[in-house]
Amino acid sequence: MSKSVKVVLIILLVLIIDQVSKIYIKTNFAYGETYSMASWAKLHFVENPGMAFGIEFGGEYGKLALSLFRIVMVGFLGYYLRLLIKQGVSLGLAACFGLIFAGALGNIIDSAFYGMVFTESGPYPSHDPAQLVSWGEGYGTLLHGRVVDMLHFPMIDGYFPDWLPAWGGQYFQFFRPVFNIADSAITVGVIALLLFHRDFFSEEFGEKEKTVQETTFPVEDTFSDKAKEGI
Repeated sequence: MSKSVKVVLIILLVLIIDQVSKIYIKTNFAYGETYSMASWAKLHFVENPGMAFGIEFGGEYGKLALSLFRIVMVGFLGYYLRLLIKQGVSLGLAACFGLIFAGALGNIIDSAFYGMVFTESGPYPSHDPAQLVSWGEGYGTLLHGRVVDMLHFPMIDGYFPDWLPAWGGQYFQFFRPVFNIADSAITVGVIALLLFHRDFFSEEFGEKEKTVQETTFPVEDTFSDKAKEGI
């Protein structure tokens, strides 16, 4: 099995798991509904109109600009990944970029198409989950969908003790963001790049710096060569 096929399989696996989990949550959970798998791990359905981990990018025009920006960046990332594979980089490095690409593409599918094919998710517990409908009969328009998030790991979830003067009795969570498989793939890909492939960045930027220096100072090099020849 070639390296490119392995990377494609990684991308497809992430996309399938991401979309299956989102469609399941969207069609089985009302908005805000929570299922506790453990005290530190929950499925909590929310929708994100902006960026990863619930960060929002304001307004309808902002949402459209964000969707278009995502599409452009994913196109560039896919092109760059193809170049890296052609250059013969390691499978580990290509897999890292593949994870980032798959995660970004997974969230683009939500923001581009979910508004067209799903009804609105009503708040829990008074409303039923959303339904998959025919194209164009959903809650939004093309490129104005919302990203489905459901993974929540508060780790520590409770109240500060009453004897603490400033925070006593206040509710807290150790890790607040709610995210999805696509966000996880992007995060794992970036962390793996920084931990295991730092030499790639040093080589990449080192070559560019060397090229810039050779292009910027050709005359000085010429005089240096002539000086060595005694001219």
